Amino acid sequence: MAFKPANNIQDLQYFGEFGGVNPSISDSSTYTFLSAKTMFDTFEGNADGCYLYSRHSTPSNLYLGEALAAMEGTETANVSASGMGAITPVIMQLCGAGDHVVSSRTIYGGTYAFLKNFAPRFNVETSFVDITKLDVVEAAITTNTKVLYCESVSNPLLEVADIKGLAQLAKKYNLKLIVDNTFSPLSISPAKLGADVVIHSLTKFINGSSDTVGGVVCGTQEFINDLRNVNDGASMLLGSTMDSLRAASVLKNLRTLHIRMQQHSKNGLYLAQKFQNDGLKTVYPGLPSHPSHELFTSMMNETYGFGGMLTIDVGSLDKANALMELMQERNLGYLAVSLGFYKTLFSAPGSSTSSEIPEDEQKEMGLSDGLIRFSIGLDADIERTYTMMRECMETLNILNSKEDAVLS
Repeated sequence: MAFKPANNIQDLQYFGEFGGVNPSISDSSTYTFLSAKTMFDTFEGNADGCYLYSRHSTPSNLYLGEALAAMEGTETANVSASGMGAITPVIMQLCGAGDHVVSSRTIYGGTYAFLKNFAPRFNVETSFVDITKLDVVEAAITTNTKVLYCESVSNPLLEVADIKGLAQLAKKYNLKLIVDNTFSPLSISPAKLGADVVIHSLTKFINGSSDTVGGVVCGTQEFINDLRNVNDGASMLLGSTMDSLRAASVLKNLRTLHIRMQQHSKNGLYLAQKFQNDGLKTVYPGLPSHPSHELFTSMMNETYGFGGMLTIDVGSLDKANALMELMQERNLGYLAVSLGFYKTLFSAPGSSTSSEIPEDEQKEMGLSDGLIRFSIGLDADIERTYTMMRECMETLNILNSKEDAVLS
């Protein structure tokens, strides 16, 4: 039977302390015990259902973690205070001095900076490759490689990873495949395609209201236990703990994710088709022109579409900045980083979310100065949005007006 992630979220049923339809929020930093032995057992990890200290875990965090594990189809999950608070402990848990990572060349700038600039301090090296070419990925694997790292849909170039193919490589060489699924929740289920660990920045689509940061690691019970181990667990010892109030807030927003993703995808596809027809260089996985359109289609949970992220190239950074400023002025969205908000967000990733990547490497991977990354909002009237966006482009001579086109 087909995996249906939204059903798994729908089937969760938590009761509050007094019968509330929302689980009670555990607003405590420390927890009391009726016996000293139970406290000792909890420290040793041998007392299920007991809580010791909120850096370790809280009921609210566990509720959210179990909901996200259900969504991704993994045994369990561990939430964190940010997306990077999920990513960095996973890599540090799996890699030690002398180990090697093979990573996609197009990843979130913070992840790139960690792997390129910070991890080498601990003698962990990374090879950045074109993740869409399995032969190139395989050629980069060494005897010291421990991890394959990628994003389902990459930031910001929207390259699509062949998760099944990468999983086969990981199995062949006894590696762990880590997949950041931030851009495609519900649309793609990496664990069902063979990923060992699935990561999200909860800040983005899953929370959906741009009012908090958070992260999650979804995986096996054994791996999550390792991350939480009080003696040598990277998540435990690095201390990126999500606040209980925030966990409760994200859990409430998770319940509408399936509705929001359908609208993000519907609007994204509409605008991508229009922009491409206008002659703009448009990248969106839902377009047949996307080099990995068929791959995405083969992996996706069809109901949720191709996501809300698209890029256009307007030729130069000056034009990109002028267009974004004008669109913000006309209330079409915000010139802001991040994604997954109810209004459209747009940024020039070369000078923002991917600015950690050196300019020569940006050019090599095809990240041009004129690239604008859109996180398409939940607009009810996307036809009106397109008309207004096109008017902005005509004002700035990025597109000719339709009248001029007819005359010529």
